[in-house]
Amino acid sequence: MTDEPGQTRYNSFSTLVLNPQRILINMAAKNNIPTPVDREQIFGMAEKEMEYRVELFNKLTHTCFNKCVEKRYKEAELNMGENSCIDRCVSKYWQVTNLIGQLLGSNRPPM
Repeated sequence: MTDEPGQTRYNSFSTLVLNPQRILINMAAKNNIPTPVDREQIFGMAEKEMEYRVELFNKLTHTCFNKCVEKRYKEAELNMGENSCIDRCVSKYWQVTNLIGQLLGSNRPPM
């Protein structure tokens, strides 16, 4: 991820990261003063991005918890097997999310 001046940047998961304040500053620097409609659209996009991230996190948490943690709690802490399972589950989930992001970003058909 870079902090180069620009409207958008990509994080390690290849998803678009919107920075509304940076977009507005860049628009002003180019003598392209953002209108109230521009501001509303930019903040709307950032809000959608945040909603997407929260949904992704919730799905990951739900999926890996249901897959890896026993329904009957025997201990207050996760055991080694559950910890290992969660590590692998989260890793695979991010790999698939990254792959999907790359495919969507490149406009290539799925393999």
